[in-house]
Amino acid sequence: MSDLPSKVEIHEEGPREGFQIEPGPISSEHKIELIEALAETGLHHIQICSFVSQRIVPGWADADEVVERVRTKPGVDFTALWFNDKGLARAVKFRDKLKLYGSIALSASEGFSYKNLHRSRAQNMEAMRAQTALHLSHGIPVTRIGVMAAFGCNFQGEVTIDEVLQGLADGFALAEEAGAEITDIGLADTMGWAVPPRIERVVGAVRERWPDQKITLHLHDTRGMGVANAHAGLRMGVSAFDSTVGGLGGCPFAAHKGAAGNIATEELVLLCEEMGIDTGVDLDRLIEVGRMAERIVGHVLPSELLHAGSLTAFRQQAA
Repeated sequence: MSDLPSKVEIHEEGPREGFQIEPGPISSEHKIELIEALAETGLHHIQICSFVSQRIVPGWADADEVVERVRTKPGVDFTALWFNDKGLARAVKFRDKLKLYGSIALSASEGFSYKNLHRSRAQNMEAMRAQTALHLSHGIPVTRIGVMAAFGCNFQGEVTIDEVLQGLADGFALAEEAGAEITDIGLADTMGWAVPPRIERVVGAVRERWPDQKITLHLHDTRGMGVANAHAGLRMGVSAFDSTVGGLGGCPFAAHKGAAGNIATEELVLLCEEMGIDTGVDLDRLIEVGRMAERIVGHVLPSELLHAGSLTAFRQQAA
């Protein structure tokens, strides 16, 4: 395990991912309560909302109100998601509270690009070219290339490594054209097709092509492979992960009704702790926040750790 990182950076996306897919209305008060509780766990990066169409994602119709009212915490970056100039205009109003950065968001699958973004990959490239220019004109750095459906797609089927690499190459060409400096590659298992060998092959190919780039994995637990895939990523030296408290969320456009959402943050933290990797997160406190999330959404969340508890208490009893 010589490639293991000594420390892992966790990007918590529970509020944004979770509340965009919940069928019942979640009050602004409860959203703020969860965000502020997460900020007290040792997490340093929390994606708190989406500035998107109320018609398409009604769960985030109150994004402006939530950001207006939420209390920030020193050392904790609050971020948001948007897909167009209207969303960006809403986000820019909150520069004092949000850490704003741009991403070149691509899909390795033509089918998912149509389903999620309502445009072909070629059309999406043009949209990203315009969005990148808009970000830079607002003084917002564009530092990340994200590839959705990087491990497989419910609409297209298998996604080849060449399709992932070509998507990234297109993104780097666009960034160079715009004068943007990319520091981070995000690989998303949007529909839960990844298994450890596929993680190893895709991450290995991307690292061989762009050895100086940080790789972030965005893993879904659709088929129960989330923690196993995180373990494979850690063994490959991946040191940044997106996750959601309790396993909240999931992609609303992935045609997987009822499937588990993202890899649970607390389960990722437990895995790292047991491997001797620092996360900076108070696991027991995070588990309590996960239980709060369950109370807020009103149903059981996928994370088994919320119900079993951490190993700390059992170790103390046995000592």
